Amino acid sequence: MKKRLLSVLLCTAMISTMLIGCGGGGNEGGGGGSDEPAEMGSAEDFDWKNCDGTTINVMFNEHNYSKAVISKIEEFEELTGITVEYSSTPESNYFDKLNTALSSRSGTPDVYMTGAYQVWEYASAGYMEPLDDYINNPAKTAADYNFDDFLSATVDPLRWDLVPGHAVGEGSQWALPMGWELNNLAYNKSVFEDKQLTVPTTTDELLEVAESLNEFAGSGSYGIAVRGTREWATIHPGYMSLFATWGAKDFEIEDGKLVCKLDSKEAIEMTDYWVKLIKAAGPSQWSNYTWYEASSDLGAGKAAMLFDATSAGYFQNFEGASDQSGNIAWSTIPLPEGKTEADMKANVWIWSMAMNADSKNKDAAWLFLQYFTSPEYMQYAGTDGASPDTPRQSVMDSAEYKEIVGSADNYLESIEVLSENATIQFTPQPYFFECTTKWAEVLQDLVLTDKYSSTEEAMKQLKKDLDTIVSDLEVSE
Repeated sequence: MKKRLLSVLLCTAMISTMLIGCGGGGNEGGGGGSDEPAEMGSAEDFDWKNCDGTTINVMFNEHNYSKAVISKIEEFEELTGITVEYSSTPESNYFDKLNTALSSRSGTPDVYMTGAYQVWEYASAGYMEPLDDYINNPAKTAADYNFDDFLSATVDPLRWDLVPGHAVGEGSQWALPMGWELNNLAYNKSVFEDKQLTVPTTTDELLEVAESLNEFAGSGSYGIAVRGTREWATIHPGYMSLFATWGAKDFEIEDGKLVCKLDSKEAIEMTDYWVKLIKAAGPSQWSNYTWYEASSDLGAGKAAMLFDATSAGYFQNFEGASDQSGNIAWSTIPLPEGKTEADMKANVWIWSMAMNADSKNKDAAWLFLQYFTSPEYMQYAGTDGASPDTPRQSVMDSAEYKEIVGSADNYLESIEVLSENATIQFTPQPYFFECTTKWAEVLQDLVLTDKYSSTEEAMKQLKKDLDTIVSDLEVSE
């Protein structure tokens, strides 16, 4: 990632023009950073056919959430008269493809699938349209959309004021949630019953149990699946949740600068434990493991446990999804020894959809975003659409959702416990991906090589490297 001066980023993010009418460029009354509030229309002006005849382009990451959207695109087209052209790309190269498209400033795609952490880069670079004036305009948003129905833990992390180091939850609403993911321990019930094992409640127990389960089903089977690729996605699920529960932090603001804290006692001890866990009971090809390989091994009966997104195990558990469907359960117990439920932290990932700030079809794009985050659609996605971690309270409270998703052993119970202290545990800043990729590289070095004499040496060097990466960021307390 090429470094960008923060002042330039902020200026770029706020530049837009005000055009009226579906299909026009600029802001279309959407709010795109104008100093003047967008003119509000009347609810009588709202019509799903307001952009009839428009064609929009949408980019998806290949995922259950996007599959659910794609299955309903034809219904959206019939309702609105909008034609949707879309692509679906595997996660391994999705963001590279998206970055190229956004940096071209061509306006394509109009809508794209993204995550909460991407807000810190994309919004800063001016690639995201702020959505507040669309949400709050009754002429653009259906009366039954009910934005307040979203769980705060799913929309607040998509709101940010563009100031590095500042927490999420303030500033513009840059995206809307498709589904969210907490991170927790899932396990194979039958294996634990056959081996007469209890679910680990401390990190010492987790290490002991995981190691004892190596080759539980013959050669190639192992104790616990976790991610290991040399990229940012290795850091944010199980690792970061345990990292935060341990009391460690990535950065803190000191004297107007971001200062890396990966050399703290808590950060070193937690990372040292994680390395031991992988070496003792992780997959033999750990360095190639994304969420897909890790969860697939749980579903295939190859891994006895999975420490990753709650939904990663769920996708293997519904009827017919895998060899072990119906045989997966989730833990609600905090793992670091001596910690209580109040200490347990879950890092949050939110698959979301955003509008391209350079789109020439913003009103049509907003109708798409609105339709596919509506209560009615979310009810479908949370049940029939196999998108279990719904961002809407009304869906979570519905009898159908509780019956379908609640049939997974301890799934809803784990979400209820984890959501009490669930948030983004990282410090927002536009070099997030550069920093976490470097972090993952060091983790690989610790597991696979003798480059460092100790975890402490590695983390102290990593602290220096990350301090250099963020050194040009001026922040405020």
